[in-house]
Amino acid sequence: MTARKSGSRLETEIERCRSEAQWDKIPELVRQLSAKLISNDDLGELLLGEAKLQQYLKENPIKQGASPRGNRPRLVEVRKHLTAALDRGNLKPDYMQEASLLMAKLSYVEGDHREALSQYSRVNLDQLQLVGTPVYRLSMIAEAYATKGLCLEKIPFGSPALSNRSVDRDQEIITCYEKSGDIALIYLQEAEKAISAGMQNRSPKPGPVAQEQELGYFLETGLQRAHVIHFKNGNLTRGVGRFREILRAVETRTTQNLRMTIARQLAEILLRGMCDQSYWSPLEDPPHHSPLDDPLRQTSHTKDYALSRRPRIYSGENLFCPQENTEEALLLLLISESMANRDAVLSRIPEHNNDRIISLQSASVVYDLLTIALGRRGQYEMLSECLERAMKFAFEEFHLWYQLALSLMAAGKSARAVKVLKECIRLKPDDPTIPLLAVKLCIGNLHWLEEGERFAQMVLDMGEKAAEFRAKGYLAVGLVYSLRATDASLRGMQEEYQKKALGAFQRAQSLSPTDHLAAFYLALQLAVSRQIPEALGYVRQALQLQGDDVHCLHLLALLLSAQKHYHDALNIVEMALSEYPENFVDSGRGSSLLDRAIADRRQLNAMTLPDFSDPETGEAHPPPECTQAPPTKGADSMRQSQITVVHWPTRLKSVPGIQPRLHTSSSSSGAEPVSPLFFVPALYAPPLPSHTSKAEPSLKPTGHAFCDHALHRRPSSTSNTLWRVCVVIQSHGVVCSSPACCLPLTTRTETNDLFTHLQVCVCVCVCVCVCVCVCVCVCVCVCVCVCVWAVVA
Repeated sequence: MTARKSGSRLETEIERCRSEAQWDKIPELVRQLSAKLISNDDLGELLLGEAKLQQYLKENPIKQGASPRGNRPRLVEVRKHLTAALDRGNLKPDYMQEASLLMAKLSYVEGDHREALSQYSRVNLDQLQLVGTPVYRLSMIAEAYATKGLCLEKIPFGSPALSNRSVDRDQEIITCYEKSGDIALIYLQEAEKAISAGMQNRSPKPGPVAQEQELGYFLETGLQRAHVIHFKNGNLTRGVGRFREILRAVETRTTQNLRMTIARQLAEILLRGMCDQSYWSPLEDPPHHSPLDDPLRQTSHTKDYALSRRPRIYSGENLFCPQENTEEALLLLLISESMANRDAVLSRIPEHNNDRIISLQSASVVYDLLTIALGRRGQYEMLSECLERAMKFAFEEFHLWYQLALSLMAAGKSARAVKVLKECIRLKPDDPTIPLLAVKLCIGNLHWLEEGERFAQMVLDMGEKAAEFRAKGYLAVGLVYSLRATDASLRGMQEEYQKKALGAFQRAQSLSPTDHLAAFYLALQLAVSRQIPEALGYVRQALQLQGDDVHCLHLLALLLSAQKHYHDALNIVEMALSEYPENFVDSGRGSSLLDRAIADRRQLNAMTLPDFSDPETGEAHPPPECTQAPPTKGADSMRQSQITVVHWPTRLKSVPGIQPRLHTSSSSSGAEPVSPLFFVPALYAPPLPSHTSKAEPSLKPTGHAFCDHALHRRPSSTSNTLWRVCVVIQSHGVVCSSPACCLPLTTRTETNDLFTHLQVCVCVCVCVCVCVCVCVCVCVCVCVCVCVWAVVA
């Protein structure tokens, strides 16, 4: 009686060790069991064979895509133990099935796939019970289905061993893997439940802590191989459905890394391979005919098998269910981000180096996908917050710092973006695109001109390392000097900065003669300096490089009107407004056009600088918003995308010196793509130089009261309307002398002289009138005195 109780206790302990994969304790327990119960020698052989096989696989893991071939000394011992247990036939039916499953697994490890399949055919896996089965037996059944699927994939098609099922071989392989995955989830859930119960019932005395369950090669293959085959066969619907089934199962500690991987892969498929029309909710049945699937492969979208037991899934009321692919992808990525941050390996010691690299790579992929998902929705604020949480991984990691800087730029946090870009410059000092981005922010909303000058000087200091970006550096320096001239209060400082800006633009144009922006800004600076003929030459050169640039057309019309070529300027204006109607603002809403223009004179100015996106090739690409989002009518910003020109060449023939060029696409143009706008606050008007260039006598305008003189009009939508009206008036014989209508191309000194002459004339008239009045008064007084004298006399 005592021996029976002792044997029962040993069998319970053996079952627990098998469930918790404590194979090193099995030989000692088998020795005790054999000493107490002699009749259980066959069970001992089975347990020893299983323990030695599992220890061998733990020490010599099977690599993906290959299995070891040939006999190993330790595997020979395993086969002896299992053969002895099977040949005697004294085992119970359940133990006989377990011995056959272990023999099939051993055959696969040795490379004999046909022998493994023959062992599985004797056992008949579909008849094995899942309800009320010990935990370790669930693991054996799940591994058996996975091993059978691997054997079916290894054996060539049309083999005699598969003669009965060669027609539906792929479906049988998928079914084996899906059954293996489902049973593996049941096993992991039950194993964690048993471990938790054992820890609660354990005495408070200190003892060995139960080790965490590990996914072996066969269980991991069963969980991951099914959806791979679905995607390989072009059946994305079944693959996505399999992903969702695994993710809806109740989570265990063992499957956390696997769940993060699957969630990331599913999010990538939803973002890159599925549109809104082909999406279906996780709670809905998949469509019978989906555009995601390969039309040449007719497969079913539902399972063709049923298990007596299913893994537990999450259920409850008021659970969130995504309704579109971006929502589901974002939910999956946020879950993956949370898991990546929770399991982050931050230790810098050499022993943890590999784990830290794997953790960083996994987190980087998640944050890259988050950038795609949130960028589609325009949620840059949320993206910047997510990337801020990634800074724990970002020590000496340029990619994450650069992603954070770009997200802060898109979110409008320019000051913080500049600080992050400084760190990016430290990590990658030879990349000229980073300081150029910093310049773009500094001379934009921040108006940090000194800081922008330092960043631009970094690009110039790189010398030959900057390559083609040197021209962009000089262009940035010129813009900084031009804006500093605007801010300067002393005439001497204004002239000095204007000369520096002009020299920088000339240098940029000489380094990049095919860049239309360099020619445009040089022409604009020459126009501000009253050098009209030279400005006309460079703006024509800019239009030859990019004939549809609205800023170049605007400047050309202004220069032509300044030289009294009003009809040519009017043609340019009509042509530009026909292609850019958003730059025309209706002036009949409450106030006159002039009042609206004057009220707008301190609005933001739009200035352009090439975008820098490819540091290796130097190619610039327009941002997505320039190509995808069409401009709205009445917008204050000018469209900055290349468009097809059809009717412009014939109309441009009437403009002197312009050779129009037909642009069929953005790639066919020799010029660089146009960059996004960057906005510069027009706090002050550009300073006027102390000298003016010699102009023809015909340039001197006649004054009238059309304009209330604003010192400088920047190219905004309202000012575009203003210069259009001004040119129209000039073309009908009325000459406008106001420098506020266009650019300050007419001389302000001439206008001031006119006002001075008018003031002198008024003063002379007043003086004459006073003198006449005095004379009349004197005459009256004399007459009165004479009359009085006569009366008295």
